[in-house]
Amino acid sequence: MGTAERTKPSLASWARRIVLGTVLLLLALVGGTAFRVWQVARENDRTPADVIVVLGAAQYNGKPSDIYAARLVKAKQLYDAGIAKTIVTAGGKKAEDNFTEARAGQLWLTRRGVPASATLAVGEGSDTLRSLRAVAQQVEARGWRTAVLVSDPWHSFRARTMAGDLGLDAWTAPTHSGPIVQERVTQVRYIVRETGALLYYRLTKTPADDLFATFLG
Repeated sequence: MGTAERTKPSLASWARRIVLGTVLLLLALVGGTAFRVWQVARENDRTPADVIVVLGAAQYNGKPSDIYAARLVKAKQLYDAGIAKTIVTAGGKKAEDNFTEARAGQLWLTRRGVPASATLAVGEGSDTLRSLRAVAQQVEARGWRTAVLVSDPWHSFRARTMAGDLGLDAWTAPTHSGPIVQERVTQVRYIVRETGALLYYRLTKTPADDLFATFLG
């Protein structure tokens, strides 16, 4: 009897087991999410869709940044390949800007041969979720349903998740060129950022763009 009592797990031992189990579950959740961010980043789904949606990025007085330009190049490639007949450019602007990200993207495309009638600029939203919400409303209003999303590789899984929550039947064809994919250190930073942002979104259903922006400097 005395031996059995001495070998019976104590309250402290059970507490340690619970803490360890919780930590392992959290590590599995974070690791699994990071793997999916990496996995979806490698996809290049060229299934025909109603629209190609380009997620906005920084622009400078109507000129897309290198990151944004890489996305627009990919969108034009998809358009030229007949993946969709319309390219939707997304993204709002800061108070001091003259152009929305959407308008800057639209101008870039039309100056390179895409007919204006084949573009739709949705210049609303200061983050991924709000931009996609505005896009989803415009897409639905026109009777469209399917969309191929063009963004950076590491951003693709979060964008697809949000688009699905907003009622879009969406898949991804990310760019594999530009500053974000050139260096492994940058890739790792973005994977970590997007893992955290996606987990935050799933927990709160709110965007984490501003919350994680400082991580990238």
